[in-house]
Amino acid sequence: MNLRQLEILRAVIRHRTTVAAADELALSQPAVSNALKTMEAQAGFALFERVNNRLFPTMEAMALYKESEAIFALHAKLENRVRDLRDNRSGHLSIVATPPLAYSIIPSALSGFLHRRPETRVFFDVRRYEGIIEGVLSRVAELGFALGLSYHPGIAHEVAHTGEMVCVLPPQHPLAAQPVISASDLVGLPFIGLERGTRLGEAVRASFAQAGASFQPTVEVRYCNTACVLAAAGVGVAVVDPFSPRQNSGNGLIVKPFAPTTLAVAYMLWSEAAPLSRLAKAFLDEVRAASQMLTKG
Repeated sequence: MNLRQLEILRAVIRHRTTVAAADELALSQPAVSNALKTMEAQAGFALFERVNNRLFPTMEAMALYKESEAIFALHAKLENRVRDLRDNRSGHLSIVATPPLAYSIIPSALSGFLHRRPETRVFFDVRRYEGIIEGVLSRVAELGFALGLSYHPGIAHEVAHTGEMVCVLPPQHPLAAQPVISASDLVGLPFIGLERGTRLGEAVRASFAQAGASFQPTVEVRYCNTACVLAAAGVGVAVVDPFSPRQNSGNGLIVKPFAPTTLAVAYMLWSEAAPLSRLAKAFLDEVRAASQMLTKG
């Protein structure tokens, strides 16, 4: 007895008539009647007793009905699995990001992504730029997100967001009223610099050099969010990426445009060694949408 025959048997047992069973299964009534005759002939015993135009299952038919429950439960589970795979609602995705993006674009994108895919499991790690490249190349992470990018063989990329470095100042700072803060304005003031050798740190140093301003930080830190925390505490002024000041509602920081213009470009990265999964493609769409909202904001 095949799966389709069992399906017909179960429908007739539920409805007690071949007409109702046929309606449920989108079959003709003769097709259901013929299927019952074939099943009884194959089984070698009666499956139904006919009383007043209604069909009452025999004990043998009910035994088959109960035994088939496990089969149809498994079949339903398989159908749901196929549907989840089709709709990208289950699976596993690994992503890595540098701190500015890990604490800005990625959380909002991840929230919507997982809300629509409760069965999906995500591994999310925050790393320095070098860790992002290593993670993507080694396939430890399917997707990477970083500010700035050098050429790396085997890595494909797409720009997620283009912004500009900003100047963050403590509340009531003497420069707070200026519409734009230049590198020259910061000379001689307590200043929080980004670590030498980092991508953003070198970009800020280049901007100071372009403006002919000396770069003499009072404190040097590795991460922009650290610089923001120190600036909010009154340690000094800092030039950071446009994402970091948004964390923790800015901690009362004053954020101003910085001159000369210093780009901060966010990239989405993945390995060219294998095609992206459907889940990864769906998450990239979420990041694109989150980036657009960031631009509008």
